[in-house]
Amino acid sequence: MESEHGWKFTQCFGDKADLEDVTEADIISTVEFDHTGDYLATGDKGGRVVLFERSDNKQGCEYKFYTEFQSHEPEFDYLKSLEIEEKINRIKWLRPNNNSLYMLTTNDKTIKLWKVCEKTLKQVSENNLLDGDRAPPADISSLRLPKLVPCENIVAAIPRKIYANAHAYHINSISVNSDAETYLSADDLRINLWNLGINNQSFNIVDIKPANMEDLTEVITAAEFHPESCNYFMYSSSKGTVKLCDMREAALCDQHAKQFEEPEDPASKNFFSEIISSVSDVRFSSDGRYILSRDYLTLRLWDINMEREPVRTISVHDYLKPKLCDLYENDCIFDKFECNISGDGKQAMTGSYNNYFSIYNLAEEGNDVMLQADKNAFRAKRVQGPNGSKSKVGIPRNGRGGLRKEDIDPENIDYNRKILHSSWHPRENTLAVAATNNLFIFTD
Repeated sequence: MESEHGWKFTQCFGDKADLEDVTEADIISTVEFDHTGDYLATGDKGGRVVLFERSDNKQGCEYKFYTEFQSHEPEFDYLKSLEIEEKINRIKWLRPNNNSLYMLTTNDKTIKLWKVCEKTLKQVSENNLLDGDRAPPADISSLRLPKLVPCENIVAAIPRKIYANAHAYHINSISVNSDAETYLSADDLRINLWNLGINNQSFNIVDIKPANMEDLTEVITAAEFHPESCNYFMYSSSKGTVKLCDMREAALCDQHAKQFEEPEDPASKNFFSEIISSVSDVRFSSDGRYILSRDYLTLRLWDINMEREPVRTISVHDYLKPKLCDLYENDCIFDKFECNISGDGKQAMTGSYNNYFSIYNLAEEGNDVMLQADKNAFRAKRVQGPNGSKSKVGIPRNGRGGLRKEDIDPENIDYNRKILHSSWHPRENTLAVAATNNLFIFTD
């Protein structure tokens, strides 16, 4: 079914500067809605976290700036002579149990638990000396009791826990368990299980590091807990597999319960096959029944009960196949695109180059929309469609159809502009899309 209104651009946050003028620290590295969709968080390469709050006084879904804080600082590992950059790799929200917001943020090595809350600042309004402006009181009857008077409300971010020194390699994923007590963190070769209340101890639940590093054939690329069953989690690998593990079976889950992998066609095997088959992101549907996985060229939807083959295989950008050699030379072939699945499980979304991203109807093929998160939205420049209608950001006025994949010329694509990070509102069709240093909001 096609929506009555179609997808449309609603908001854009960030600096209007051209791509060449963007500071590296301002590039957005992760985006995440909370469980209600009332708050939205972004992390950037400068170690900052910016929060947005849903605006109540306007029609539709609009967000406004809430607060910003410095989550991570650059560090240096003196033992390994290694610089640890401040870039925020992942943000995961915890379910709130009071008026405060809680979230986990991580860079390559250190995970932090933050509490964000509104506080009232108070100042002393009366005292006996008034900073020396008057003489001390003559007798006890003229003594005044100091008074604290509220002066302003602020939003404060307080680090409650720091989980450090548990990963030898770069952390690529964190995921909060449905039991609300534990979470996992994954690096290239290991996955650790943490209790939120204990920051000096974690349990290793997956370890794929070989005895001899020369025998290393794959790395872990992403990991996530099942949204309902607290004993299940999955992780993806650079070999193109997604493995589902059950923590009830063993303390160390090296033996997976299920493995989802599409066999490679020997006829199409080439030099780039291993690189492009690496899974860059995996997501459970909200009911935990389906798994969405993304590799360089393809989006796959798996039924958790059927390992044999994916329910749906979607080609994201076929037109790049002849360009793989160029993409290898400019390192774009190693880009890690994220994927998202809607709260109702009916649609999926993932990004591409030139700030293109596509929304796919998982129930029926052919009913897909390709859009572009474009800076022209700032300038309110209107783009003329093939039928003469005009709209912002390359979207037809009725939102249907979007851009046509067949019309894209891979020779004219800007490979420096790419949609790697995004998040889908948990309860409605609203997308937050990061394009370099800008955050775009699209709604259906």
